[in-house]
Amino acid sequence: MTTTIVTLLASLTIAIVCFIYICRYQKIINELKRQRNDIEKEELRMFDFLKSLGETLTQEGGTNPGTLHRTIVRGAAMVVDAHGAALYLLDKSKDNLVSEYQSEACPMLIPVPSHIAEQSEKVPNTINSYRRLTSIGKDWGPFGEALRARKLLKIQNIGANPHFKNADKKIHQGVSTIIAPLCYGEKELGILAVANEPGGENFTENDYEVFQSIAEQSAFALGNSIVHLEAVEKKNLEKELNTASEVQRILLPSEPPKLEGYKIMGLNVPARIVSGDYFDFFEINDEHLAVVIADVSGKGVPASLITAMCRSVVRANAINALCPAEVLCRVNEQLFPDIREDMFISLAFLILEKGTGKIAIARAGHDAPLHFRADAKIADPVQSPGIAIGIDSGNVFNNAIKKHEIHLKKGDILLLYTDGVNEASDIRGEEFGIQRLHKTLISASPKGARNVISEIQASVNVFASNVAQNDDITLIAIEKT
Repeated sequence: MTTTIVTLLASLTIAIVCFIYICRYQKIINELKRQRNDIEKEELRMFDFLKSLGETLTQEGGTNPGTLHRTIVRGAAMVVDAHGAALYLLDKSKDNLVSEYQSEACPMLIPVPSHIAEQSEKVPNTINSYRRLTSIGKDWGPFGEALRARKLLKIQNIGANPHFKNADKKIHQGVSTIIAPLCYGEKELGILAVANEPGGENFTENDYEVFQSIAEQSAFALGNSIVHLEAVEKKNLEKELNTASEVQRILLPSEPPKLEGYKIMGLNVPARIVSGDYFDFFEINDEHLAVVIADVSGKGVPASLITAMCRSVVRANAINALCPAEVLCRVNEQLFPDIREDMFISLAFLILEKGTGKIAIARAGHDAPLHFRADAKIADPVQSPGIAIGIDSGNVFNNAIKKHEIHLKKGDILLLYTDGVNEASDIRGEEFGIQRLHKTLISASPKGARNVISEIQASVNVFASNVAQNDDITLIAIEKT
């Protein structure tokens, strides 16, 4: 009897022990299943994030950055299962981080002053407005620390962070966050952060590792988007510049003017898509023709805009005018207020008299024209006083500029040019210079104005060889027939 009881007790003990082990084993199995389910869900969320990121980039991420920013923020919060996320990117100055997108439930990650918090009690949207509109220095606090170290930064309670000591405690106390630097190659882009409100679960090591992958993929997507957007902007800019170039070419004379006793040829070769030089021919009256050549300091779009403005002002002030100096005084008076301090216009304005060879000239700081005399086969500069337009408001300019008259005889040629001609340089840095220009003019003049233009252009091209044109080239040749 005793033996039977002992056997039963032993069997019962073994059964209880087995049951306990089975329960523990089942508990372990259930925990492993739960962990596996969590991992599978996390993997699915990560897959959905990467898929959304790829689709956004393919469809519109390059031309609509806002869509990409929203995808990154929402995806980061979803994958890590955080309350919210925020994306701050560097502005054009590279000195400040600007809030590009934050999920609605994202806790505040920058210090909120007490007066803003107090105001929010009366105006509910104050905090959201502060969140959207407030930028912060790139070196500030946790953001700057993550960027400088190029490593993730985990903070369990930002309210206890020293950089929040003057901020409103109720808003920041207990907020936890992970901040990731976003870098594309050597280029810093900004930061991405996920955050939980007070009472939320602390971020785990697994969250930390997963978020690092999210940040790396986000930085790559943002970098590619920026490159794509810059390429699109460059293409659009080139298109606009080409349109501006076409407009500028329309403003230049399409064919030589017809004036009894003269042959006149002009040429403009921009150094860039648009030019800071211009030339113009237009009738003043039945007996007189105006010839203009100008060079705006600088190059590209700003200079081209000034040339267009100058052309209009010159034409408006030259109606029925027979004194070029008076015309330029009025032009300077009108243009001076609108020209930047670091810009000016050198311009020569000529009035040709029909048939006679008589030319009146006023020179506002422009290179002296060269007068080829057919009888002596020499070329002399036509010196006349004057300073550039846009340097002085009127008193000095008006006193400096004077009308000068010359007389062309049959076979004579008057050459006007901009400094892109004489300052053209070769591979050694040597300039084409006035002496070569004189020599080419004397050599080419016997064959007429057209030959002068083509010979000078060819000589400059041969001299400069493979060196890129550094400045706009403009030429006008006036031949007395």
